[in-house]
Amino acid sequence: MKLSIIIVSYNVKYFLEQCLSSIEAAMQHIATEVWVVDNCSGDDTVNYLKEKFPWVMFMENQVNDGFAKANNKALARCSGEYVLFLNPDTILSENILTGCITFLDATKDAGAVGVQMLDGTGRFLPESKRAFPSPLVSFYKTSGLATAFAGSGHFNKYALGSLDKEAIHQVDILSGAFLMGRRNLLQHLGGFDESFFMYGEDIDLSYRILQEGFKNYYLGTLKMIHFKGESATDRKKHNKVFYNAMHVFVRKHYKGINSVALKLFLRSGIFLKAILGTVAAPFITLAGEVAKGSPQVKRNIYLVGDHAATAEAEKIMLKHKLQKSFKGSVMIEKLEDFHPVSGAEVIFCIGAFSYTLSVEAIKQAAGKNRYMWHGKHTGSIVGSPGKKSTGIVYSPVAQQKLTLSSQISYDAGNQSLQKM
Repeated sequence: MKLSIIIVSYNVKYFLEQCLSSIEAAMQHIATEVWVVDNCSGDDTVNYLKEKFPWVMFMENQVNDGFAKANNKALARCSGEYVLFLNPDTILSENILTGCITFLDATKDAGAVGVQMLDGTGRFLPESKRAFPSPLVSFYKTSGLATAFAGSGHFNKYALGSLDKEAIHQVDILSGAFLMGRRNLLQHLGGFDESFFMYGEDIDLSYRILQEGFKNYYLGTLKMIHFKGESATDRKKHNKVFYNAMHVFVRKHYKGINSVALKLFLRSGIFLKAILGTVAAPFITLAGEVAKGSPQVKRNIYLVGDHAATAEAEKIMLKHKLQKSFKGSVMIEKLEDFHPVSGAEVIFCIGAFSYTLSVEAIKQAAGKNRYMWHGKHTGSIVGSPGKKSTGIVYSPVAQQKLTLSSQISYDAGNQSLQKM
């Protein structure tokens, strides 16, 4: 067995459905086993997906074990030379698995690799490549200065803002959303530290890989989609969880004055961000009220793909009464032919049209449209307007409420239509 893929799932059956569809296309000619660990979902994930993907091995937890423990359960049973930890809300290009394996085969000092991640609009996700959180780096991160000066090698050192995102680099930290490493090494390390329930596990694992004398590599030439969404109401909760995760990391790996300094800078950064947030709150509220009072924009919908694939997507659209917004379908043979009208909703229907081409297409037209995906013979269409927005699902059953994670809610019917 060359590759084992581990996915931890919690109430994301339609996003996971599209993820597995992309894996099926990417794992051709690679001896692969796929493990899905379901963390006690309430959306009938396993029953829905078992028949569609009989080659997937499902493990059903009776309680939500958290990200680290659930991954480790499958890691103990893996047999592949390499193991890929993968989030369920992802879409893989067809060349991504082969590209990572080829690099690991040729680069003996590589303990693990990550890739270039894009959000659902085609924008680069900075957590694709990161540095370890020194006191000053942590201050810039938690205060928001790293985000404000994203291209700075000084203020945004945490996300290595000065490094070319299209190139290959040695980096400190890889994202747990896509982390491929050597099975023997990962099992020797015991996988993820289960002290982390959510956030921080990938920082800790990346650190321990380096401690073993291996290197972590960011492969910017390989790309994928990560539908990472975070609503404004969850920002405080996210900051608190990140802060607590960093405390676990500091307590484990930093001693003496370094530990004290890092904790101080973390607190200072959060305090500064809170002050700035208080000052900005009236303006944010006003902007929200203006947006709320504005009429909803009705988007024109275009299907991209071959006839059979677009016909499947049309059937799903009819269940959501979207036929009035539908403007037509087109098959694109090469990237140069992709010229969508700004403000449209583009649904990529995968078949003869590839995942790789869809990923390159949205990177080329990042932020100009709303993009969604429908895999061959799947029953849903999924997408996300951006990493700070809730996602959208056109499911086989209209008006069905969904959840992308324990913190992010998705609506298959009303919410999607209201956002259009």
